[in-house]
Amino acid sequence: MSAVVVIYHSGYGHTKKQAEAVAEGAKADLVAISESGEITEADWDKLDAAKAIIMGSPTYMGSVSWQFKKFADASSKAWFTQKWKDKIFAGFTNSASLNGDKASTISYFMTLSMQHSGIWIGTGLMPASMKASTRSDVNSLGGFSGALMSSPADSSADEVNPADLETARLLGVRVADFAVKV
Repeated sequence: MSAVVVIYHSGYGHTKKQAEAVAEGAKADLVAISESGEITEADWDKLDAAKAIIMGSPTYMGSVSWQFKKFADASSKAWFTQKWKDKIFAGFTNSASLNGDKASTISYFMTLSMQHSGIWIGTGLMPASMKASTRSDVNSLGGFSGALMSSPADSSADEVNPADLETARLLGVRVADFAVKV
């Protein structure tokens, strides 16, 4: 098992691409939450054994998908026994618009990780915030608390922004670096 596990839900495939980029950077195991909001017992075991958990969900109506919320509610079994205490946590999200209230989703992840007595890791990336900056720059959406991605509603999963994927990959690298230290 990997020291890092990426758990995510993806509705249309865009967030799956983001999850894969995070997992690549972290050399992590990927756990997909099913369309019914379920994961397997083996997946729960991976999460319990991991040093770091990176959470991902599309931002729907200003929060995580209902499938991710179902997983989060089921994680109360781990919370009750503090199985995930002192694990490292991080998060990523995608929505169709540039803002899309993605900060609410990242805040949800942060709250969940704090409830599990975890340690939150942000991106550690400076934003692309100069006049010369473009959407082709890493962290062009300026995410400090988590990796952010924007995928237009009429785009396919194959059309995700490469710079957003690189931002996600770099988050994975950062979390893996911290996981080695604990």
